[in-house]
Amino acid sequence: MKKIVVITSGKGGVGKTTTAINLAAAINHFGKDVLVIDGNLTTPNVGIHLNSPEVPINLNHVLMKKADPFEAVYEHESGLKIMPSSLSLKELKKIKPEKIKDFKEDFKKISDYIIVDSAAGLGTEAMSVIDMADELIIVTNPEMPAITDALKTIKIAEEKNKSIIGIIITRVKQNDIEMQPEIVKEMLETPILGMIPEDFSIQKALNQKDAVIHTHPKSNSARAYKEIAAKLIDVEYDSNKDKPSIWERLFQRNK
Repeated sequence: MKKIVVITSGKGGVGKTTTAINLAAAINHFGKDVLVIDGNLTTPNVGIHLNSPEVPINLNHVLMKKADPFEAVYEHESGLKIMPSSLSLKELKKIKPEKIKDFKEDFKKISDYIIVDSAAGLGTEAMSVIDMADELIIVTNPEMPAITDALKTIKIAEEKNKSIIGIIITRVKQNDIEMQPEIVKEMLETPILGMIPEDFSIQKALNQKDAVIHTHPKSNSARAYKEIAAKLIDVEYDSNKDKPSIWERLFQRNK
């Protein structure tokens, strides 16, 4: 069954775009047909993360009905499909974010799995993609401000009768200061899909303009995203068997 999964958060800077890209890349890694859409029209970053910052046709053109959705799709060398948004402020003024839901069925014709990177917060842009969602995934950090904003997002999603698959906690350091997963789960009353560790490989991947799934496939963060993806699409994956060897660790350290 084809579905649109929106990756959202109540707070910016929690790793929402990184999660959208790498979760999509991980699902694609398991052989599934995936499209990631940059639904963050004001500050789009999907194209920047995947080395496609400016393309001839993008989501903005689709929303203005100047192009069909399939014309705004670009294929990454990995096979992952992406639909970037425009960096132009001039184009931004011409579009209405709420129109995106009108293309829901068109997006589903492009791929089996559609991952949408939402704008941060709870403004018009974020609400527009939430309205389009079949299911939601909430991204948060293990700190009180992020958890509080995640709770607001969950409450709004419930008011809209949107199904929430669960929570992904990013930038996990596993120290005594950050909030523990049991407390986060209790506060949000929502299942935790997985925890992404603080990992320098993610910054390296961003510098290389690619997903960490592709640049550092055996890193702690990449394996954590693969674990979540495997759960979502119901495939077997053993993270322990995917750990790098001593020689691979030495090689990656120098990359």
